[in-house]
Amino acid sequence: METQSQTAIKGKSQQAVRMTGADALVKSLQIEGTKILFGYPGGAIMPVYDALFSVQDELHHVLVRHEQGAIHAAQGFARVTGEVGVAIVTSGPGATNAVTGIADAMIDSTPLVVISGQVGSTLLGTDAFQETDVVGVTQPITKWNYQVKRAEDIPYAIARAFYIARSGRPGPVLIDITKDAQFASFDYIYEPVTHIRSYKPIPEVIRLRFKQLPN
Repeated sequence: METQSQTAIKGKSQQAVRMTGADALVKSLQIEGTKILFGYPGGAIMPVYDALFSVQDELHHVLVRHEQGAIHAAQGFARVTGEVGVAIVTSGPGATNAVTGIADAMIDSTPLVVISGQVGSTLLGTDAFQETDVVGVTQPITKWNYQVKRAEDIPYAIARAFYIARSGRPGPVLIDITKDAQFASFDYIYEPVTHIRSYKPIPEVIRLRFKQLPN
């Protein structure tokens, strides 16, 4: 998808900052205005939880007792506040536990960004421990989903996730991030998205005038 960012629109440049993928995810959530998120930790998402610890005074994490509860809590938050709800889960059964809530958000037009951890990119497709094709599982019940295999793709994915979740008919978006992408370091620049060329959430309605049929 070809996009146009706020940075490009305003003609402003940003200075890159070196950080890990996990820190980049947390920073991106903060830039999008997230102040509270709901989740349950697990092995494949632990780097993100380590990053959350350093910003716990700014970004509040609500620990639930089950991943489905995290999704439903994020739904309730979104409906009450009008903001995008954010939930975070781990790979495998952690991600599949979230499916019911994601489907409910899709049906009820609730804006959600669901972040799932995933096994390392070199293990994808090998039936590794707690590997599930969560992108394939959730494709029919999300507005958009995307698997991140490189740390530098995290800002790209999060910016589009929030834009798609809240625009047009709101709904859930899932971002699946491999564990090695959470550990890897890169030069971080975030560009919030305001337009995606191939995504038209509010199409122009052309009113057709019916021509009078000849007698």
